Amino acid sequence: MLIGEVARRSGVSTRMLRHYDALGLVRPTGRTVGGYREYSADDIRRIFHVESLRSLGMSLRQIGRALEDPAFVPSELVGDLIRRTEDRLKREQELLDRLRAVDASAPSGWEGALRIVELLRGLSSPGAARRQQAVLAPADDVPVPAEVLARAILAESDPNVAGALRWALARTDGDGVANVASGLRSENADVRRRAILALIELPGDEATAVLKDALAGSDSVVRRHAALALGARGAEEAAVPTLIEMVVEGRNDVEAAEVLGALADEGANGIVGALVDASAANAADSAVRIRLTQALAEMPGTLAHEALQQLAGDEDRAVALVASALVKVVEERQGVGGEGDGSVRR
Repeated sequence: MLIGEVARRSGVSTRMLRHYDALGLVRPTGRTVGGYREYSADDIRRIFHVESLRSLGMSLRQIGRALEDPAFVPSELVGDLIRRTEDRLKREQELLDRLRAVDASAPSGWEGALRIVELLRGLSSPGAARRQQAVLAPADDVPVPAEVLARAILAESDPNVAGALRWALARTDGDGVANVASGLRSENADVRRRAILALIELPGDEATAVLKDALAGSDSVVRRHAALALGARGAEEAAVPTLIEMVVEGRNDVEAAEVLGALADEGANGIVGALVDASAANAADSAVRIRLTQALAEMPGTLAHEALQQLAGDEDRAVALVASALVKVVEERQGVGGEGDGSVRR
């Protein structure tokens, strides 16, 4: 088959076929009387082999070595090609992200676009101080896209830089909540926890709704942060069960007790009752009951005082001693004095 017909059927140009010939990669088996290249079936098969290997990103030199060496094992070369391709894709993804960030900032001119590029370069710096500087000293009059800050937050391991990024995100007009919330679905625990730390600093109903959803997650650290934040926002119904669970488990129990106290109204009936019920449910665990007793001391109103008085007579001596001491603390705090009959007056 002559070169023109081979080019037509294979899709490889005659110029490339001549190049293959010159390199010794695919040499036609014969020549016509007129000196034209004539390819056999084996030659054409080799052309298709070359094109297949080229599609994997192999150079012509690598292809020639692979086809000529009968002992060639492709796994090492293919592994190298995979790494190179992954690196290239990473660079291209970074470029795409950078372009999208510039587009999202809607710069009015090249000066604004170049300032955003400079910010992005600063955020990708290997030095933590340089990254922090890029966040705290943004370009004048150039809005930083929330998507850029959110992505940087989820990737940032330095606590000082992360704090600066969260501060900057809370001051953007963009959709910071949605951008950061995606991190809660990450399989990486560090990413999930970076996301929740950012979310608790974002104001608004949308952030509160995401925090409520986070209470149902499997990451206990995320749940604890969400409960404390929701409690601080006054979301009693959502936060209280997890806050009491924190006291029971002894995880951030002091902070949880303080938030429970802030949530409780003067009657404090629901929260006090839940703490008392939790104490009864953990009757065999003195340490848990002591923590719950200490949490009761944070509650306002007379119900907590009454519950502590009852616990002061508890069969568990350690619980009784703690409750007795806390009764006096509560009375002093509330200006309550005890009469001879143990009654309480304001």
